[in-house]
Amino acid sequence: MNFQNASYLLAFILIVHPAVAEEKGKQNRLSKEISPYLRQHSHNPVDWYPWGEEAFKKAKTEKKLVFLSIGYSACHWCHVMEKESFSNAEIAAILNKNFVCIKVDREERPDIDHAYLTSLNVLGQRGGWPLSMFLLPDGKPFFGGTYWPPFDKDVQGQSMRGFKTVLEGIMNVYKTEQKNVEDQAEKLATATRRVLLGETVGLALIPLERSLVNASVEAVQEGFDPKFGGFGSQARNFQGPKFPTPCYLKLLQREQDKDQTGNIKSILTLTLDQMALGGIFDHLGGGFHRYTVERSWTIPHFEKMLYDNAQLCEIYSRAISLNKNPLYETALKSTCEFILREMTSPEGGFYSALDADSEGEEGKFYVWTEKELSQVINDKQGLELFKTAYGSEPNFEEKFFILRRSMAPDKFALSQKSPLEKIEASLGASRKKLLLIRSNRVRPFLDTKILTGWNGQMIAGLAMASKALGEPSYLKAAEKAADFVLANLQQTDGRLLRSFGAIPGEKAQARILAYLDDYAYLCHGLITLYETNGDKKRLAQAIKLNENMIKHHGKQGTGPFFQTSEDHEKLFARSIDQYDGAQPSANSVALSNLVKLSRYNQEPRLMKIAEDSFKGLVMRLKMQPSSSTALATALAEFLDEGQKK
Repeated sequence: MNFQNASYLLAFILIVHPAVAEEKGKQNRLSKEISPYLRQHSHNPVDWYPWGEEAFKKAKTEKKLVFLSIGYSACHWCHVMEKESFSNAEIAAILNKNFVCIKVDREERPDIDHAYLTSLNVLGQRGGWPLSMFLLPDGKPFFGGTYWPPFDKDVQGQSMRGFKTVLEGIMNVYKTEQKNVEDQAEKLATATRRVLLGETVGLALIPLERSLVNASVEAVQEGFDPKFGGFGSQARNFQGPKFPTPCYLKLLQREQDKDQTGNIKSILTLTLDQMALGGIFDHLGGGFHRYTVERSWTIPHFEKMLYDNAQLCEIYSRAISLNKNPLYETALKSTCEFILREMTSPEGGFYSALDADSEGEEGKFYVWTEKELSQVINDKQGLELFKTAYGSEPNFEEKFFILRRSMAPDKFALSQKSPLEKIEASLGASRKKLLLIRSNRVRPFLDTKILTGWNGQMIAGLAMASKALGEPSYLKAAEKAADFVLANLQQTDGRLLRSFGAIPGEKAQARILAYLDDYAYLCHGLITLYETNGDKKRLAQAIKLNENMIKHHGKQGTGPFFQTSEDHEKLFARSIDQYDGAQPSANSVALSNLVKLSRYNQEPRLMKIAEDSFKGLVMRLKMQPSSSTALATALAEFLDEGQKK
């Protein structure tokens, strides 16, 4: 459906340039929310509501539009809009008088985020966060965007509408064109439903065969950056943000042995080398940042997400099992140690994220000036060696150093004509000094909510790392986390809950009925534990979770599976998660689990459910192979398993 005519919504906007006025008001409703992200907005003058019946009842009773803002705690531009617009008294007054304002943590409510992000995509706009949507009182969207500055401004010679102008335009259009707005919302909701359910979902007449897997592998290879590794757009010369894309890497690792050309091995080697050397990796504290803003993996967007590090633990563990590479071992060990040191609760669950910002500045916690480096590494020879290894010139905002290794440790030692042990001892001593100083800086915000699905991913990552590195403490931590999640986020009927956390001063509790990814990812973690230590208790737990997933998220006992269960809150659209992006789609992981559980439990019924589910998703794999890479991996597992029988 074409929504090009949506631009009429801003046709009557007036251009104004008021002065900015900020103030901190009393706490609003969000102060009583468990989500740390929601509580970050608890002092806004905006009269925020959490998502729920109360907000929509007010909108219907008072015949007001809804302004929906979706973000997450480690989102830099979410913080910017909170500071610029939601803390601004003038803008807050407009919002409070004319809208019912709802704030959502996308990590707690992925169903809400997925539905409204998809509707923005249907409108022809790229999505992102903060996600800013305008809804009718019944929840149907009609217009949206992401970040807006508070007031109109010129950006590189082009006028950019401010949030105040957008609000006034929306109010004016709804007042003068209400029927058109309502028609727009109905059409958009219908189109969004089709997309969320998968326009191609159904029993497609496409055979389940290796050619589908091969096409996905080829699509990944076409986007390979031959200079720095990773993947992007050749047409744009690989400019712009670069993500680790674990789904791509896992598919290539699985298919590597089938490639007689050696091309896949070269792609994996360059990519994993460059990430472990680059600024996306924290060379002092361990762990990977979410992505880099440029091609060479040097300048990260500094937040650290649990799910990225979990998946990269799996990737580097798998790489080490094929090649005992010291560079990979260092990256993997440092990442596991970071997770255990900074992202693990006393009870054993894993926290969600570390912010990119501290003291109001992005990356301030991680970067160094020339003066700071020379003060901390105070012997001239050691400083010279360190800068040769990690960068001799500022590489961020023309004055800061982001640490990035110039080459692998063994090659660097050769270049210095000195023994590797001596070189690494000197660099290690310098890193230790820097880390000690950094530990006394103001730390980025830590989002302490514990999410079931993301914990499942980290359980798998630590279990695989334990095996790859021969480190039993990682397996012990994975076991403890599994016990914590099953004890605290599973109900007596076997159903899972999504999130665990506490309102300040109150006892922590689990809340929100779990989503498909919670079942799929936790099941994956338990299966990986079983594969690591052979504990049949973990296999039994995975089987039980899998049956609950089929029962509550399936369609008449089979898949593809819905993101929400049959008794979840009903939104304007229900989705079948199919997109393999920064994380694999829940359906892709669920199908991989079905194949493995069928083998381990000798249960042919699960293979039949997997087959029926693949048939419902195969058209997407055929049409969009580069965004279905985890599904391709699961299909490869399914086909290989079928050949054994």
